[in-house]
Amino acid sequence: MALVTNKPIKMVLFDVDGVMTDGTIYMAESGEFIKAFNVKDGLAIELLRAHGIKSGVISGKASPALTKRCQQLGFDVIETGCKHKLPKLVEICGRFDIAADEIAFCGDDVLDLPIMSQCGLSVAPADAHQLVLAEANWISQCNGGFGMVRDFVDHLLIIQSGLQLKEVYQPLLNKIALDDLKGIEQ
Repeated sequence: MALVTNKPIKMVLFDVDGVMTDGTIYMAESGEFIKAFNVKDGLAIELLRAHGIKSGVISGKASPALTKRCQQLGFDVIETGCKHKLPKLVEICGRFDIAADEIAFCGDDVLDLPIMSQCGLSVAPADAHQLVLAEANWISQCNGGFGMVRDFVDHLLIIQSGLQLKEVYQPLLNKIALDDLKGIEQ
């Protein structure tokens, strides 16, 4: 399935469990949730930022681990504990002055269907629920939590920019090189 956008995407929003994670939740004796995130997906958020595209999460669940990871990644939007995601989309559009059709949403389960139907681009991991797969404009070859976010971001930036993959990564590589030089000089 080819990735096609009618308008440039200015923001990418993600569900977390089943998209940025494989959906597995480990619970410690204390009741604290532990989640596994893919570092390759984390770099994809940096890549979006390097191309001037905002990012965020709208997750049905909330936990200290999730909040910490979202803060580490520097998301522009962090909405957790949100079962009804569509009203949050409307609020985010107003807050950032972005139309819903300029937003891509990555989701994997039926709670994501209302927001997916309103965004300009709906995306799903390969192992998403069958109703989500039927709604998605683009389906990654990767399962949730196994590089799906990185796969999508690479495809989005290639299509949207018209650049080759190496060129898509150049702004990020330039920033890393500049940061390295600053670190050496200090």
